[in-house]
Amino acid sequence: MLVYWELFLAFFIPNIIGYGGGPAIIPLIEAEVVGRYGWMNAQQFAETLALGNALPSPIATKMAGYVGYDVAGIGGALVAIFATVVPSLLLMLGALGLLYRHRHSPRVQRMSQWVRPVIAMMMAWLTWSFFNEGLDSAGLLHTLLIGTAAAIALLRFRTHPAFVVLAALVYGGLFLS
Repeated sequence: MLVYWELFLAFFIPNIIGYGGGPAIIPLIEAEVVGRYGWMNAQQFAETLALGNALPSPIATKMAGYVGYDVAGIGGALVAIFATVVPSLLLMLGALGLLYRHRHSPRVQRMSQWVRPVIAMMMAWLTWSFFNEGLDSAGLLHTLLIGTAAAIALLRFRTHPAFVVLAALVYGGLFLS
């Protein structure tokens, strides 16, 4: 039972005090997993990090799941993942409760009006950076071909985005590897 508490603390503390997302808290997690508890050595942690970076989804939850499973099986993985997710969950529930309580306030309404344009700009910047990365790695022809085919599939044929991503991966595997 003590190992579950240690797993919880090893992932809760870095996630509650870490700022900047997964990559910013990896050194904090390493300090706990390697330095404090000795569940892995530095080489094993580096290999786990490399494996986590190769898979989709947030890095912190993948690291937590792997380390938790390695230390205490399925129960350990569940505890470590829960400890990773709960700080963000609590913060979001608190912020949502605060916003809901003051939803009729003119300040909150003005603030809410700025959220959509900010998100739109962030998504535009993300799209631009993906486009530039595609140009650098695949070239203009492949980038335009994949982008155009994806736009047509999404907008004209209303294809589910998961299938569009899968098709782009298959195309990349066949023609860009």
